[in-house]
Amino acid sequence: MISVQASGHGSTGRKRKKTMLSLELKLEIIKKRERGVRVSDLAKQYGRNISTISTILKQKEVIKSIKPSKGICIISKRRSCTLDEMERLLLIWIEDQEMAGSTITESIICAKARSIYYDLKAANCGDSIGGSLTDSTTQEFKASRGWWQNFRKRTGTLSAGETSSSEIQAVHEFSVLFEKIVQEEGYVPQQVFNCDETGLFWKRMPRRTYITIEEKKRCGHKPMKDRLTLTLCANASGDCKIKPLLVYHSENPRAFKAHKVNKDLLQVFWRANAKARVTKLFFAEWVNQVFGPAVKKYLQENSLPLKCLLCLDNAPAHLLGLEDDILDELKFIKVLYLPPNATSSLQPMDQQVMSNFKKLYTKHLFQQCFNVIQSTDLSLLDFWRNDFNIVHSLKIIDLAWEEVTRQTLTSAWQKLWPNVAALRNSEGSDSEHAFEPNPENVVEEIVCIGKYLDLEVGEDDITELVEEHHEELTTDELRELQEMQSAEMHAKLSGIDGGEEVENIIDSAEIKHILSCHQEVVDFVEKHHPKKLQVCRANAEFDKICLTHFRSILKNRATQLFKKSTKRSSKVSTEVRPSDKKKIKTEGSGSKVELKIKEQNTITVQVI
Repeated sequence: MISVQASGHGSTGRKRKKTMLSLELKLEIIKKRERGVRVSDLAKQYGRNISTISTILKQKEVIKSIKPSKGICIISKRRSCTLDEMERLLLIWIEDQEMAGSTITESIICAKARSIYYDLKAANCGDSIGGSLTDSTTQEFKASRGWWQNFRKRTGTLSAGETSSSEIQAVHEFSVLFEKIVQEEGYVPQQVFNCDETGLFWKRMPRRTYITIEEKKRCGHKPMKDRLTLTLCANASGDCKIKPLLVYHSENPRAFKAHKVNKDLLQVFWRANAKARVTKLFFAEWVNQVFGPAVKKYLQENSLPLKCLLCLDNAPAHLLGLEDDILDELKFIKVLYLPPNATSSLQPMDQQVMSNFKKLYTKHLFQQCFNVIQSTDLSLLDFWRNDFNIVHSLKIIDLAWEEVTRQTLTSAWQKLWPNVAALRNSEGSDSEHAFEPNPENVVEEIVCIGKYLDLEVGEDDITELVEEHHEELTTDELRELQEMQSAEMHAKLSGIDGGEEVENIIDSAEIKHILSCHQEVVDFVEKHHPKKLQVCRANAEFDKICLTHFRSILKNRATQLFKKSTKRSSKVSTEVRPSDKKKIKTEGSGSKVELKIKEQNTITVQVI
C-alpha cells in the first residue's frame, strides 16, 4: 500500500502557516548579499526557500525605496504608498497640533487623514512603488474605526475625548476657581499675566496678489522657510507687554551677518530649531531670562506687591511643574493652568489679541513696501524677492506688538475675568487712553496702502491672510516640513563637529584596519549569538550610524587621489636621455622646464 502526502503539509497533515518577512528583514538579506553572503546560506539562516530569497534580491531597488509609516513592519499588496505617506504626514500634523496646544479628537484626526490622503492622490504622488508590492490607484480610504485603532496602536497616538458637552461646564467651573484665587490672593489686573504661542508666516502676501502667484511659480520656493512662532505675553491691565519669544528654523540667518545683528539686542528673545516651534526648554529660558525680570521691574516701578499670576494653557511647551524650574529670585511667580476643555474659550490671547497683532503686522508690512518703492528705484517684486528678509520682519513685529492697544488686551479677559474692565475704569485708565486707534480701522488702512502698491486686495483677502497664519498646515506644507526634518536628521547622523580636522588626522590604513576588524566581529557574533534577529538589527544600525562616516572618508580620499593622478597625467611630459641630468630654463615665454630623474633611467620634463 502506497501512502501519498499532500504537498505543503507536515507529518500531521496540517498545512504550514505562511509567515511574511518584515521589511527590516528583507533589507538585512539585501545587505548581507551585497557583502558577499551566498543565497543558499541566506535561505538556511532565515528558513526560506532559495526562490524566495532570489525574489527579494530581484526587487531590492524597490524594497530600498520603500518608506513605511511608523509601526509598519510588513509591506503587503493591500497597503499603498499613498497610505504610508499619508500616515507619515498625519503624524507630523498631530505633533504640530500638540505643540500648538490644540485639542485634537478622534474625529478631527480621521477627517485630517482623509483630507491628506485625497490631496496626495489628487497630486498624483504615485500609489505604486513598483512590482507587486502595492495595490492599484483605485483604492479608497475611509479612515474607518478599524484603521484608527490600528494607527493608534502602531504609533501610540492619543486623542482627547469629545469635549463639546463638557466645555460649558468646564468654563464655568474654572471661572469660579479663578475668581476665588484672585480674591483670596489679592491680585490686581497689573499682576495677572497671560501668554500664548502663534504661528506667523513673516513673508506672505494675500493669495490673489501677483506677488504670491509669482512666488509659487519660482523654482525651489518653500513657504515653510518663512514660518516662525511667537509667544506673546501681557497683563490684564494692558500696560505691561513682555518681550516676545521668537523661534525660527535658523539660529543664524544669512541676513543677520549682512546687517551685523546682535541677537542680544533684539526686541525678541531669539531661539531656533528645525520645526520653528516653542519647546519646554525655550519656554523655561524665556520665563527666567525675560518674563521674570521684566515683571519684577514693572511691579517695583509701580509700587505694587511683588507677586504675579501667570495663566497658561496646556500646550506641551508649557511644562507642568514650571514653578519648580523658576529661579529662586523669581519665586513670586505663580502659575495657573487653564483647563484643556475650555482653552479656546478662556485663553485671553486667543480673544482677538493675536488676530489684531497680525493685522497690524500686515499693515506695517505693506507700509514698508510702499516706503521702499517710493524712495528707491526698486520695483515691489524685486524688493520682495531679493531684499525683504527676516531682519525687516523683526522690526515690523516690534512695531505691530507695540501698537496692540490696551483696550484690546483688557477686553480679551472678559470671558475669564468679566469685571476686569470695571476695575480698569475705576482706575481712570480709559480717560488716559481715550484716543487709542480702533483695530477695525487697520484693515481699511491695509486695503488703502494695497491700492497704492497696485495690489488687488480687499477686506476679505486681509481676513483670509490673517487666518492663514494660525490655520492648520496644508498637505504641501506638511510634506515640506517632513523634508526639512529628514534633512536635519541626516545632518545629525552624518555630520561631526570639526569633521575636516578628524579626516586629516586619521590615517587611511588605520580606518581600513578597523573596518576589517569590525567585519570579523560581526561575522563571529552573527554566527554564534542565539538572538540572531536582534543582532542583525543592531549591527545594521551601528553600521549605518557609525561606520558610514569612515567609509565616506575613504571614498572621498580615493576620489581626490584619482583627480590628482588625472591632473598629473595631463601635464606635458616626455622622456630624454639619462645624460641630460641638468635643469634647463627656457627664455622668452618665462616658463620653466624642470628635469626630474626617475628610477627607470628616464627623465620627465614637466612644464611649470
